[in-house]
Amino acid sequence: MALRGLAGSGPGSRGPLDEAVAADKEREAAAVVVAGATPEDDEEDEGRSRGLLRWDGFSAWLHCVCVVGFDLELGQAVEVIYPQHSKLTDKEKTNICYLSFPDSNSGCLGDTQFCFRFRQSSGRRVSLHCLLDQFDKDLPVYLKKDPAYFYGYVYFRQVRDKTLKRGYFQKSLVLISKLPYIHFFHTVLKQIAPEYFEKNEPYLEAACNDVDRWPAPVPGKTLYLPIMGIVMKVRIPTCHDKPGTTQIVQLTQQGDAHISVILPTVHEVDLFRCFCPVFLHSQMLWELVLLGEPLVVMAPSPSESSETVLALVNCISPLKYFSDFRPYFTIHDSEFKEYTTRTQAPPSVILGVTNPFFAKTLQHWPHIIRIGDLKPAGEIPKQVKVKKLKNLKTLDSKPGVYTSYKPYLNRDEDIIKQLQKGIQQKRPSEAQSVILRRYFLELTQSFIIPLERYVASLMPLQKSISPWKSPPQLRQFLPEEFMKTLEKTGPQLTSRIKGDWIGLYRHFLKSPNFDGWFKTRRKEMTQKLEALHLEALCEEDLLLWTQKHTEVETVDLVLKLKNKLLQADREHLPVKPDTVEKLRTHIDAIILALPEDLQGILLKTSMT
Repeated sequence: MALRGLAGSGPGSRGPLDEAVAADKEREAAAVVVAGATPEDDEEDEGRSRGLLRWDGFSAWLHCVCVVGFDLELGQAVEVIYPQHSKLTDKEKTNICYLSFPDSNSGCLGDTQFCFRFRQSSGRRVSLHCLLDQFDKDLPVYLKKDPAYFYGYVYFRQVRDKTLKRGYFQKSLVLISKLPYIHFFHTVLKQIAPEYFEKNEPYLEAACNDVDRWPAPVPGKTLYLPIMGIVMKVRIPTCHDKPGTTQIVQLTQQGDAHISVILPTVHEVDLFRCFCPVFLHSQMLWELVLLGEPLVVMAPSPSESSETVLALVNCISPLKYFSDFRPYFTIHDSEFKEYTTRTQAPPSVILGVTNPFFAKTLQHWPHIIRIGDLKPAGEIPKQVKVKKLKNLKTLDSKPGVYTSYKPYLNRDEDIIKQLQKGIQQKRPSEAQSVILRRYFLELTQSFIIPLERYVASLMPLQKSISPWKSPPQLRQFLPEEFMKTLEKTGPQLTSRIKGDWIGLYRHFLKSPNFDGWFKTRRKEMTQKLEALHLEALCEEDLLLWTQKHTEVETVDLVLKLKNKLLQADREHLPVKPDTVEKLRTHIDAIILALPEDLQGILLKTSMT
């Protein structure tokens, strides 16, 4: 079946997973017709046995797949959107069009892979209780979906073709997803894009049908994902994994003989390859990312710019980078004016750019990294220097870190010697990346442990939790009180690096990363208090309590307990499974002790 649909004509919408589950029969039928499937096919499909509709399996991984081509009259245009009912606004399509092609100056002949990130259009319905949220809660914080953004994973091909007026074949296959699994989706594209360019739409349709049969992206499970004759073996990390450890899935079982591709990571980039030109300044760059400073990466191509931006965001892991970041940003981006205006200070954002125009447009930005071509593994580029911003005139300026920033911490010479030794010994880039990732992890943990320790002290004592009162509030975060704790329990306990740690903390407490981190921790601790309050309620003899109170008070208690159960389910409160069961038993016992007319009303409310 040929694919029709195209940039301007997406009939109907495919929203997140729960929208599909709640959709009416008419839309379900439309989806089956679009896909060319029959009810018999659905019955045989394992995905349908999980109660999913057509394309629900696909939507768990991807929003849609786009093909972007070059039209002599229109310029870049979305030629195909698949599945055809996938919804993109005109603004989203425009962003995808321009972000899916390298800038003309990049000169990317052959095949190029890169990644971009763009803002979801406002007004689009966002699901609050998507079935996938249950997977999201088990992910590390830095891998959780951001409801406001999409990722675009691009495989761009540009080859000479004399039969075309322009003289070149130019086309991009683009996967649009909410999931930040960079390495995974680049691997998928590497497997399917070259053949797609030869076989066109029927091949793409078959590949999408394969994705629709994949198991859900459950964190912690080893997943086997077949696509177009190969099988990929992956494991998505969980928030319970020890930071810094990669759960590498090894080819150890005999049954794994059919596995074609084993991915040790779904999201990590080659850290050393990206930091290689600037590794002398890696600690300073870590500080700039930690503090959410405005940062622009000027690179010769989108693959270099996107890899470097993603490596920067990754370097403060397991902390999440809470500001915006754009692995590849163009002058056509819908946020171009917002991010390049000179009427206000540059925003807290990391931009990856390739167009020489940005050298002039962003010259007022305080921190600019200019990199040359990233060398293949084993080749080491010349180390760039830190230079004054006034020396940056054009994108043709020499590679360097252009900033007047003075780092708070003294440079760790040990890591530099270790990496330089690896270069001399021709140590593989993967091994260098492991060393650099461990160094960043230890640095981030040394920084964050004192904050974690202080925030834990804001938690009320368990004995202050009474079942008959609202859960107690967390104590307020007081910056000066926290600073006093650093003298005895500061980063000096775990890090050998000297410097102005206090100044770094003071700056961090004013940054978007602290704000995002503290809001996340406060929410987790508040939920813990709610869970402890639930457990305290379960330990009480609630039936005895009702015998000493009026019917009105008893009904009020039942309604409050039901709300507690709903909250526990909706917010995924960290309660023990038997606590919820105990509470249900309590509620049933209380209702049965009430007069029949009240029983009927309360039982009815429990069913609605």
